[in-house]
Amino acid sequence: MANPYGIKTLINRTFAGRFFIAKLSRYPLVGKLLDDMLFAGDDLMYLPADRSIQINQRLSDRHDMVLPSQVLERIIDQARHHWIMDFCICRDSADCRTYSKKLGCLFMGQAAMDIHPKFGRPVTRQAARDHAARCREAGLVHMVGRNKLDAVWLGVSPGQKLLTVCNCCPCCCLWRILPDISPEIGDKLTRMPGVEVRVTKKCVGCGTCTQDVCFTNAIQMENGQAVIGANCRGCGRCVAVCPNGAIELVVTDEDFVEKAILRLTTAVDLA
Repeated sequence: MANPYGIKTLINRTFAGRFFIAKLSRYPLVGKLLDDMLFAGDDLMYLPADRSIQINQRLSDRHDMVLPSQVLERIIDQARHHWIMDFCICRDSADCRTYSKKLGCLFMGQAAMDIHPKFGRPVTRQAARDHAARCREAGLVHMVGRNKLDAVWLGVSPGQKLLTVCNCCPCCCLWRILPDISPEIGDKLTRMPGVEVRVTKKCVGCGTCTQDVCFTNAIQMENGQAVIGANCRGCGRCVAVCPNGAIELVVTDEDFVEKAILRLTTAVDLA
């Protein structure tokens, strides 16, 4: 069982250096070492906010279309073990002043039961659902999946029996390192299957979407227009902040929720 004080102190002191470490991963030998130690087997995705979803015209007659939050709710219902962290280690390390540091990660799976009790507590399914809802209401974005880094720093195993639900804000999300880290590692974090983010003709070039909004720095201004690059992971934050409604997050696959659930439950054993 991990020592809660030593590990928390280490993360607090090294968090600001994560961008430098990410850049080192571009060197093949360093990248392979970091991948083997901290990212092997990872499979992660952002779940966009429900309010950011628009339905493709081809699917507009679907009245039973489920929403991204229901991916997490269905996974919570499938899992036998649920554990909530009493604080967000990333927001604490970044000294976030915008979002509550008390809205910590939700962990599921048998390995979660070995997390040190000084970090948090096991909870019921309903408490897990309520916690996820509070995080969404606060404006946080869920990042869900298998994350070896969590298993390592929490000192639990096996990693395939730990599912992480991070509740991310722009200042703290670990994956702001995505533009710097090696593609081999970065490709382990993806957008939700079946969703696309698009800039429309309504864009007036105000630049709001480029101002500490995107987790992965995927939006740039080119010739007075917002352009979304390959780093986009479909979190939907740019959709929510655009004052002109010029960015759309569109569902292009009616089975997008089922595909996301299948992928996540294949990556992690929730029994």
